[in-house]
Amino acid sequence: MTRPIRRILTIAGSDSGGGAGIQADLKTIMAHGCYGLSAVVALTAQNTRGVQAIHDAPAEFVRAQLDAVLSDIGCDAAKTGMLSRADTIETVADRCAVFAVPNLVVDPVMVSKSGHKLLRDDAIGALTRRLIPMARLITPNAEEAAVLLGREVRTVEDAKAAAGELGRLGSRAVLVKGGHLSETDRAVDVLWEPGGLTVFDGARLDARHTHGTGCTLSAAIASNLGLGLSLVDAVRDAREWLRRAMECAFEIGGGTGPVNHLWERADG
Repeated sequence: MTRPIRRILTIAGSDSGGGAGIQADLKTIMAHGCYGLSAVVALTAQNTRGVQAIHDAPAEFVRAQLDAVLSDIGCDAAKTGMLSRADTIETVADRCAVFAVPNLVVDPVMVSKSGHKLLRDDAIGALTRRLIPMARLITPNAEEAAVLLGREVRTVEDAKAAAGELGRLGSRAVLVKGGHLSETDRAVDVLWEPGGLTVFDGARLDARHTHGTGCTLSAAIASNLGLGLSLVDAVRDAREWLRRAMECAFEIGGGTGPVNHLWERADG
């Protein structure tokens, strides 16, 4: 009997440049052999050079999207990206609870690579109070971890401590991404679970085109969890998959270009 296709839901903003947000998530989900669903919480006007404008969707429309897809299709895993506003976060948390959404990966997107704020200051409390405690995994980078904790996260030891501290916010696991750590030339990510830490260590890739890497990684992890992988294997596979996507990145636009979500096809 054919195994049913795994359904992965992304709840995030749209990137008109196609390299991050909903667009990157859906490409990643499909590349992992899963079926992608989406709830768009904001429209952005952006390209490889940065974000020019943001138009938030009303919370009631976000709710309508979630009710539509979850009541009919359902999901095996979900991820959140840019959520922008406190009322959006409250709505997402409410619907995830009502529909018992499994394998929720929360990527606490706060600022774009070009420096545009993607999460309002008054929404951070809603994120930590409502959504993070529902998560199977949260995936902050070092800068986002620093905002959530109110202190700097600069070294690998800082990241290890931060992962454990963030775990006390209620998420079942925390992945502190080390791409922003300033005191190491390695690519080090730290995964905290109640049983201990797993450190993923690899050579840092000297890549120019890294637009959408955070979105892509969290979507890959969610896809892997939906496919039934253990958390450690889901993260390890997603890291390796993203590395190949970065190595095969597209030369598109005049700024920071996107990774190549179709690298496996390019490899033949």
